[in-house]
Amino acid sequence: MDAHASSSRARDSFVPRTLLLSGEDVHRAVRRMAHEVVERVRDIDSLVVLGLQTGGVDFGESLADALAEITTSGVARGTLDVSFYRDDVAQRPFINSAASSVPVDLSDRLVLLVDDVLFTGRTIRSALNALGDFGRPRAVQLAVMVDRGHRELPIRPDYVGKNLPTSLSEEIVATVEGVWIGTRSDS
Repeated sequence: MDAHASSSRARDSFVPRTLLLSGEDVHRAVRRMAHEVVERVRDIDSLVVLGLQTGGVDFGESLADALAEITTSGVARGTLDVSFYRDDVAQRPFINSAASSVPVDLSDRLVLLVDDVLFTGRTIRSALNALGDFGRPRAVQLAVMVDRGHRELPIRPDYVGKNLPTSLSEEIVATVEGVWIGTRSDS
């Protein structure tokens, strides 16, 4: 079973309650974040967009596409799997990891990590550890589609599609087709 399939299986137990953002809303938020990136990043040629496996991959691609449209230049892009860098593997064992695909040496580059939902911050901590295998970036920034709060680590995103405060019993599923809030079933 590949990582996408295991991710899909985990999402099958999600019981959506409310559609919070439509696909069009998500597209608008990604374009807005891309404009914010262009405003803040002086040297867009040094930028590398890395979508975190698995939820951030589609958002990373969408953001890189939007950046390429706005700047009319190619943006280096790839994916980063943090499975082996997690501090909670005992509580959240992985079935299969997805391969990282980092297109360039990250030394002296600006890395933009992209994820779907920012919750405790532990995935981002893992991503920061994983980056060291690909060079020493000049700086790292973070873009997330949804920031739902409840941080356990001092991590704050630079670019946010939508802030959606939640209770701990709620779940958020964010895809390029939309963002839903709901609960996990016990199945």
